[in-house]
Amino acid sequence: MILVGDVREVLPTLDASSIHCVVTSPPYWGLRDYGVDGQIGLEGDIDDYLSTMVEVFRGIWRVLREDGTLWLNLGDAYAGVHSKGKNDIPRSEQGDGKGLFVVAGGSQDHYFSTDICRPVPSGLKPKDLCGIPWRVAFALQADGWYLRSDIIWSKPNPMPESVTDRPTKAHEYVFLLTKSRKYYYDADAVREDAQWNRWGVQTIGKNYRGIKPVDMDTLDERRSQGRNKRSVWEIPTQPYPDAHFATFPEALVAPCIEA
Repeated sequence: MILVGDVREVLPTLDASSIHCVVTSPPYWGLRDYGVDGQIGLEGDIDDYLSTMVEVFRGIWRVLREDGTLWLNLGDAYAGVHSKGKNDIPRSEQGDGKGLFVVAGGSQDHYFSTDICRPVPSGLKPKDLCGIPWRVAFALQADGWYLRSDIIWSKPNPMPESVTDRPTKAHEYVFLLTKSRKYYYDADAVREDAQWNRWGVQTIGKNYRGIKPVDMDTLDERRSQGRNKRSVWEIPTQPYPDAHFATFPEALVAPCIEA
């Protein structure tokens, strides 16, 4: 079943405690104008964005099972900095940015550049990294969610940046959140390949004095088991022709669902 619509309108139509797993990447704050009235992400203030996120995830809380998991992917933003992207949105449907400065142009009625200048939130300075992912994670934690893990999505092919006074951003966060202290998580389903030395230790090339080498049967068993999933996932971005410009890489979603 595929449901299409505003999450705030669709979630109330779902049965309570009916969903096992949620993998989501909501609109990032101040990144793009999707040309929809009341859209998420163009709030004029970070606190307003956080309030929106908390309210949306209360709806997810209602439909998620007690043993379910929520995987949240969010990118960060810089205060008072222009964000440039492309939207496949008719120019006539563009909004006014809800307090943000939006400039749209192009020769066609779609696929035109959109510049959004983020405001400088109270307490921050122009060019400050806003820390949006962690602000959202802590807001959800304060609202009752268990914040179980922060995962680094490392991108070997990040979006190029013309900045010369800081490193190019090549990662985003994925947070694992749950409703309960105990929940369903299949560690075996997402185990990583691992190599073990003859002492049965994963770290290769060190001298482990006083450690007795393990027998071959035990070593083979450990090798077959692999190792627990790590919290840094190196996954390339995965653009699709004629598709949304910020599509989920399948390799990012798969381990969330499998676990």
